[in-house]
Amino acid sequence: MTQSQYLHRVINLMDPSRNILLNVTSQQASEYVQSGDPALVSKIQGQFAIAETSGRMVRMARSIGRSMRYFLAKKVDGPCLFIAERMETLREALAQEGLADQFHPSYTRTVPAHYVVQIELVGCPDPNPRYERFFTPNRNSLPSDIEWIGQQYISELAKACDAWLDQIPKNEPIGVLFSGGIDSGAVLVTLYQRLLSRGESPARLKAFTLKADHDASDANQAYSFLQKLNLEMLWEPIECSDADLDWREAVRIVEDYKPLDIQSATMAIALCKGIRARYPDWKYLVDGDGGDENLKDYPIEDNPELTIRSVLNNLMLYQEGWGVHAIKHSLVHSGGQSRGHARTSAPAAAFGFAGFSPFALPQVINVAESIPFIDLTQWDHEKLYALKGQIVSAGMKSVMGVDMPIFPKRRFQHGAVSSSSFSNLFPKDEDVYRKAYQEHWASS
Repeated sequence: MTQSQYLHRVINLMDPSRNILLNVTSQQASEYVQSGDPALVSKIQGQFAIAETSGRMVRMARSIGRSMRYFLAKKVDGPCLFIAERMETLREALAQEGLADQFHPSYTRTVPAHYVVQIELVGCPDPNPRYERFFTPNRNSLPSDIEWIGQQYISELAKACDAWLDQIPKNEPIGVLFSGGIDSGAVLVTLYQRLLSRGESPARLKAFTLKADHDASDANQAYSFLQKLNLEMLWEPIECSDADLDWREAVRIVEDYKPLDIQSATMAIALCKGIRARYPDWKYLVDGDGGDENLKDYPIEDNPELTIRSVLNNLMLYQEGWGVHAIKHSLVHSGGQSRGHARTSAPAAAFGFAGFSPFALPQVINVAESIPFIDLTQWDHEKLYALKGQIVSAGMKSVMGVDMPIFPKRRFQHGAVSSSSFSNLFPKDEDVYRKAYQEHWASS
């Protein structure tokens, strides 16, 4: 059999109904991806992961909000490409085809966010994927005016929320995963204001806050936030016990082992599980994931690989990691929030929710990357950490007419439990998480 006679198959297990397309139809989005033209793919606004074939060419593209993985299996009569959102789904599909012995998680590949990935199924040797960026923000293009920047940033958030509200039934309730922090606060208030402006009932909204013990900081912060805005009626704490916080379950659901993401996912799982137990038919959840990455609000000192210069000089470092052509880029997991967003999306999907992360949309990231961070901070760490609150506060005042409370940054996993409980719940050593990840695949 010559190479030209090889058969090839594509088994696409992605669920198109989980895409959130805000400005194009599903057919248009598929045609854009099938074309392989980055300029066309860049027109897609929303939360999506799409794979299309054209002859032997397979093209895949996604935003941060959805994962997409693939696995190239070998058959006597030619290659077979499996595409799915989860490793677990790839493994099950291979087993159904009698190819279970070929699977290993390290052989799976993740489509990195913001790239068109092209694979030509030509048989042996294995084809090399080609990456073409479809989303390239114009960095540092906004004026060094915090009021103006805030207005642009929150305006884009409001547009995204409006477009999403247009797509969901008007009688469906909306839950916001709410800590009272800057990002979840901005999302909640924006949705509340947009519903009022549209003449729809804001009573559809609930602010769900995880409360794992009496000393949980987020619960107090969340209530204080809502009280200051006279929105206490939206609040619904979801209580859980330490027994409900199982980081090993998070490793299985997220299919990863990075400690901060697993810790966060552990809390997200408990929160989603609690909401589902209370509301069996609830569908829509919205979160503030991506806000920290957009405005570069992570303590640089906690990561020995980072400097303020690397953070401010590299395009979308927190969203994408070091980039697909870097030595440290993970082919299995991708990088940055492109990898880490599973801490939010996977728990929601596991409990049957349709999740939406407006801060992670390309059109919102585009505004964030346009901020002249260097001019505004002059390479000062503290100025950088203060910038997010200043920008969002200014934007909420300008666009929503709201003096939004601003609290110091706190990670989800640190706000849901006391510091003593946290130490008892989570290992400190990353190797422990990595070992649990390896054991999961070895035993399954």
